[in-house]
Amino acid sequence: MARITWDEAGKHLYETGVDHVVLYRPNDQGVYTGGVAWNGVTAINESPSGADSNPIYADNIKYLDLRSAEEFGATIECYTYPQEFSECNGEAIVGTGIVIGQQTRQTFGLSYRTIIGNDLKGNDYGYKLHLVYGATASPSEKSYNTVNDSPEAGSFSFEMTTTPVAIQGYKNAACITIDSTLVAKAKLEDLETLLYGGENAEATLPAPATVFTTLGLQYNSQTGKWEAAA
Repeated sequence: MARITWDEAGKHLYETGVDHVVLYRPNDQGVYTGGVAWNGVTAINESPSGADSNPIYADNIKYLDLRSAEEFGATIECYTYPQEFSECNGEAIVGTGIVIGQQTRQTFGLSYRTIIGNDLKGNDYGYKLHLVYGATASPSEKSYNTVNDSPEAGSFSFEMTTTPVAIQGYKNAACITIDSTLVAKAKLEDLETLLYGGENAEATLPAPATVFTTLGLQYNSQTGKWEAAA
């Protein structure tokens, strides 16, 4: 086996940025359809929670260390949001330009992209796609300030929690991440056509099984895992 080396050219990796944010709403069958662009997003701060330690003692020693269930959450920071997010924000559109609040908050899905950079190609090295299912948003504080000699645009911050969806062969999960530097380009383009839509198809957030098969995987019932298709 080769000796470990450090700081090889092209392996100084980093992640930055967020763009290509898309909002999806589930229909009555739970299928995420009608994706729309979410412009003005300045940050998505992922904040997983749970997986807390619960030590068990026996025989005068630490016998086990059990972990609670882990949950995926995030905070969306933005200057604006699409009209389709209104119901997710507890708003109801009564008529053109007329909105009431404090309504039932609807579920939504998201996809967004973050940049992978390295020391040779900078921010052009690659990116990651993040797919989020079963999300709901908490109310955002709104501040209205007088216009002055240091103007700032008003912003929103939505705390997002999720309910995981079923993934065959694995525990339920609410987030899938795809690395463009490790996935075949043609298959990734097929997935992005589903996510962003095409000439004859609307943008959709495909179910996890569809994501995996689109990326060239198949479920092996013997191993209980998703594997590269033969």
